[in-house]
Amino acid sequence: MNIKVKDLMSGRVVLARPHDTVEHVRGVLKRNRIHAIPVVDADGAPAGMVSTADLAEDLKPGTPVSGVMTEKVYVVPQYEDVAIAARMMRNHRIHHLVVTHEKQVVGILSSLDLLKLVEDHRFVMKGAPTTPSRKAGRRTGESTS
Repeated sequence: MNIKVKDLMSGRVVLARPHDTVEHVRGVLKRNRIHAIPVVDADGAPAGMVSTADLAEDLKPGTPVSGVMTEKVYVVPQYEDVAIAARMMRNHRIHHLVVTHEKQVVGILSSLDLLKLVEDHRFVMKGAPTTPSRKAGRRTGESTS
């Protein structure tokens, strides 16, 4: 498979800043019909990730998103093979990866984006079963004695 992360990622990324309030981020998620948003620092580098699960609990009004975001951000370069991204998601049990280019956020890749490969049949099964080339039983030309 030679498909790169850039081929599947969502390039239109909505970003949050650590000082944004949870109310603001909830509204952004709802308006854009998305489930996760990268939090970036002043330089635009990934600083965290916040998802609808992080915002599910009752939080005080005005709480900064930095107080609820996941600080461990899993990133993948935009020119990496999607197989690497899929393995990262599976191994870390996550549904979103931040896509970067030169340490800047350029996209986001979700597990739903990876399902496009299955939907479009753009994958090859490893070790697919093969049908035997000849029938089972005696081979022709062999003696039975």
